Amino acid sequence: MSAEIIDGKHISSVIRNEIANEVKGLHLTTGNTPGLAVVLVGNDPASATYVRNKGIACDEVGIRSETIVLSRESNQEQVLGIIHELNTDNRYDGILLQLPLPTAINEESLLNAIEPSKDVDGLHPYNVGRLLQGSPIYIPCTPAGVQELLIRSGFDPSGQHVVICGRSNIVGKPLAALFSQKLKGANATVTVCHTGTRNMSEITILADILVVAAGRPNMIDKKMIKDNVIIIDVGINRVEDNSRKSGYRLVGDVDFESVKDKAKAITPVPGGVGPMTIAMLLKNTVQSFRNTFNISDSY
Repeated sequence: MSAEIIDGKHISSVIRNEIANEVKGLHLTTGNTPGLAVVLVGNDPASATYVRNKGIACDEVGIRSETIVLSRESNQEQVLGIIHELNTDNRYDGILLQLPLPTAINEESLLNAIEPSKDVDGLHPYNVGRLLQGSPIYIPCTPAGVQELLIRSGFDPSGQHVVICGRSNIVGKPLAALFSQKLKGANATVTVCHTGTRNMSEITILADILVVAAGRPNMIDKKMIKDNVIIIDVGINRVEDNSRKSGYRLVGDVDFESVKDKAKAITPVPGGVGPMTIAMLLKNTVQSFRNTFNISDSY
């Protein structure tokens, strides 16, 4: 029997509808609407597409958004100046610095320059620290999306062995911190695998829930998982495919065809985690707006 497909498109659509209703209610209460500013440096096609999709999503739920596009030749000081301006601009509750940045720009220093209260990506050291303490203000968007996918699909991580492949600051590390907390939707036993892990398959095969965010296409196959595992595939990779007009196709970090008859449930690529990341960005932006107006969360 084939694995259940965890449909990120559908679940994110449900969340967006919830957010749209919430934004309407907040506007009636305050006379204002949440605002998001996105800073895009350079002309990377994937980043441009992703930013465009974020703008569309904001429009759909009633969040005011603006994208500030800077040339690839922009220097550190120019980008920093924009961030400082946005930090004090009351029109925007959230600031998102689209990654990756051109190699000449220091990513860490710019992320650290974002006002923590507007850091809706949840990557500022202050917000990372709050997450580690178990009192997060903003959960990083992709980890939050992974958690929502599991909860809304009926797969509670509590008491489960969650194995995470990948230790990035954007996904692996915050996800490990999130799932290990004694909080609703977490409370799991967490193991993190990475490039220094020996005999990775001996660990992945123990997972009740396997989250793969390693950036290597099709690295997980059926020999590396146990029966009825829940798989969340965060990876999205372009592989050559001459049968496609584009010349490529998108695949995850998991060999979908290999594992689909062994796993209990799995996210597709595309259409799994990606839409959830954007939905969580919207949710964090609304949360920032609520914090500004001291309005408690409604859901």
